[in-house]
Amino acid sequence: MEQGFCLNTLKKLAAEPDYTDVSLAAAERVRALAKMGGLVEVQEDIAPKRYFRSGVEMERMAAVYLEEGSLENAYVLYTKFITLFVEKLPAHRDYQHCSLPEKQVIIKKLQEVAFPRKDELKKRLHEKYNREHTEYLRAQGQESVMVDVCSQQMQHLSLLSEDRRRCLLLKEERQRVATLQRMQIESEQFRYFEDQLRRQELANRKAEKEELKVDVKGPEVMDGYCLSRQPIRDHEQSQGAHLNRMRLPVSISQPAAPLTGVHTHRVEALRRLVVPSNLTHRFLLLADSNTSRGIETCGVLCGRLVRRVCSPGDPSHLSFSRPSYLCLPQTHNEFTLTHVVVPKQSAGPDFCDMENVEELFRFQDQQSLLTLGWIHTHPTQTAFLSSVDLHTHCSYQLMLPEAIAIVCAPKHNDAGVFRLTSSGMSEVSVCRLKGFHPHSKEPPLFSVCKHVVLKDSKISLLDLR
Repeated sequence: MEQGFCLNTLKKLAAEPDYTDVSLAAAERVRALAKMGGLVEVQEDIAPKRYFRSGVEMERMAAVYLEEGSLENAYVLYTKFITLFVEKLPAHRDYQHCSLPEKQVIIKKLQEVAFPRKDELKKRLHEKYNREHTEYLRAQGQESVMVDVCSQQMQHLSLLSEDRRRCLLLKEERQRVATLQRMQIESEQFRYFEDQLRRQELANRKAEKEELKVDVKGPEVMDGYCLSRQPIRDHEQSQGAHLNRMRLPVSISQPAAPLTGVHTHRVEALRRLVVPSNLTHRFLLLADSNTSRGIETCGVLCGRLVRRVCSPGDPSHLSFSRPSYLCLPQTHNEFTLTHVVVPKQSAGPDFCDMENVEELFRFQDQQSLLTLGWIHTHPTQTAFLSSVDLHTHCSYQLMLPEAIAIVCAPKHNDAGVFRLTSSGMSEVSVCRLKGFHPHSKEPPLFSVCKHVVLKDSKISLLDLR
């Protein structure tokens, strides 16, 4: 017994601290979050200005998380922001050649936003985790006290006469049941919280193996399959067809640098992303002149994070089992796609390269829009993600796990909404090959999105070409 206890203790001490473990002290849980925030890599072949743009998106997403009350996510992103621009990027070989205005913007963000908010979040997380740890210890103590009290009562009752003992047992059993009921009510909130943390952790681990399945009722609710009228292939064309696209391609310029690990640690499951049902139709009309010549067209999907109130009957409200008296209307957050921006671009039958992206960034900043993904056409191919497309979308998904890639194939009357799987993110994020090149086919590197909802909502298209 003693030897086993020592071994288990050593194993627990040697394990990585888990920020969801309420039995840990507050300082240990905050340190675990800070370690997640330090996982940032800078690649020498990516220009620093791309990282400056990623920083703008990162700070904006951190502010969104802070506004919706997701303290852990906000703390991790602000820590990544500080790590990137204070420790990592200054060591880049081209950092000294960056323009002064770009550096000044980031320095201002560090001084006025990132450092103050990180310190404030650290303080709030300490307070939150201290409360949770105190509740945990109190619940553990109450259970121990109850066991001791029951043991003492049994010893006392054994000395009484049989008749008196029966009467006292009945009376004290009633008192014990009443006491347990009171304790259950007092500790129900804590028990639910502890159960929810476990479920969240299990959901995160399960999400690493398969895509989250969202069951949303209502005729207007659909998933990524509903944009497609034909089966969507989950890999590139055969080797023979692939040769038709082997001219030197140029991947689509991404608005965010591929920061490995920027968001690989998710604190929660994917949120819904609402897409206007007429999006693909309107985009294909805009791209028609290119499509008729067999040339690709691309655009950036932009939108906002909005709040909606969920009733107890809403399936999206029932993410975790909870006591019936806690099933009250709650406020949930979801992304809504509101704009498609088509920047200046050069394109061909199998590539599309964005140009003058500063116009795009300026518009996003003016309208306070988040980057939710991208859309492009395959004039002669079916709807799938090529190896170049995989690399393009990896940048979007690293910055926002909910980011989507919409592919329109007008020749085949086909369209699909995709995202990289866990295996796809792991493989593509470390791949340094350019142009069209082979990737693993098993397990699948991308899949149809299940967190997408189609609705009859307004969409604005801005053509900057």
